[in-house]
Amino acid sequence: MSSLLETKIAASQHALREQGLLRQRKVLSVDRPLNTNASTSSPRFVFEGRAYVNFSSNDYLGLSRVPELAEALHLGAQTYGVGSGASPLVTGYSDAHLALERELCALTGHEAALLFCSGFSANTALMKTLFDQHDIVVADKLVHASIIDGLQDSGAQLKRFLHNSLESAERLLARHHTSALITESVFSMDGDCAPISELSALCQQNNTWLIVDDAHGFAVLDGYNNADAAKLIDVQVVTFGKALGCQGAAVLGSQALIDYLVSNAREYIYSTALSPANAALALAAAQYCTAHPELQQKLRENITLFKRLCLQANVPLLGSDTAIQPLIIGDARQTLQVAEELRAAGIWVGAIRPPTVPVGSARLRITLTAAHAAEDIAACAAQLAQVLSHVGVPLMTERQAADDHR
Repeated sequence: MSSLLETKIAASQHALREQGLLRQRKVLSVDRPLNTNASTSSPRFVFEGRAYVNFSSNDYLGLSRVPELAEALHLGAQTYGVGSGASPLVTGYSDAHLALERELCALTGHEAALLFCSGFSANTALMKTLFDQHDIVVADKLVHASIIDGLQDSGAQLKRFLHNSLESAERLLARHHTSALITESVFSMDGDCAPISELSALCQQNNTWLIVDDAHGFAVLDGYNNADAAKLIDVQVVTFGKALGCQGAAVLGSQALIDYLVSNAREYIYSTALSPANAALALAAAQYCTAHPELQQKLRENITLFKRLCLQANVPLLGSDTAIQPLIIGDARQTLQVAEELRAAGIWVGAIRPPTVPVGSARLRITLTAAHAAEDIAACAAQLAQVLSHVGVPLMTERQAADDHR
């Protein structure tokens, strides 16, 4: 006889499988060792004996495969060992962590920084530590799950404004005595950008903090994302697993805020610290980005190329100008079918389904990097058009393509 929990698990998994929503891991291996020219070709991996071009990675600048950064990690491990050995308030906070925090402050203009092992833990720690039941917080409708989870744990009242709508945000700020407005810089599922400057002005008018989850914008966006960021953003959360190509995250803000989090953030107090070797790597990656602006330029060129080729093939992209290029299909099962047919052609893209996105908006999430070769981008766009036509997903009409081009 099955226990109650075994019955519950089996029923839930069966329901997810029937809806095309079951999540399963896939064991991937490297296509070639790092020292064999891998950093100069499109990102690839091997699954079940076959190599695929990877169009589903957040490694926007291709730094995870840069030999100099692999050497920085090696040197960091030789210097500090492979782990921190304790929580930051015991003996886990080293000069490697301090050096990284200072570099991040120099890059953004903030007074102080606090390191975490992941962006999810940074966001949840910030939300549940900073706010309580006495706070009213307004947030963009599409902010990340880590922000929602942290706010729910905090007990704060959450008011959500229409996605990227200044008018909607302004109405909520006028109606409520709010503590903060929260948004993302680049939204991970739609690939569009928040109007940071306009939201900053709105927050300043209402004496409200602006908090920005900058996971997908840090080190790749132009404009605010530089040493003047602190003039617009009160609290900035950056992650190292995207453009920096490594691991970890940081909350950036005033010295008073960081001191408060050090004393009160349970995720920080009771977790083993990010390893100093990883801190040394993130520092080297941040410095590498600064020294190699051609990587951002190459990423922009690859985005432009992909969008142009998709437009020529009448592939109905969502309209993003960032490395995240969504193609909404709607039906979860059909989305999986398209992704599987692309894999049959050696192209791996993300198939994003509910509950990550709303029901009826399942999509391909194609991500571009500075490391993608032009011929692989062209192959991806061509295969997209072919597979969509075969599966029965409507392509753009010539008139729609012309309107989109204008």
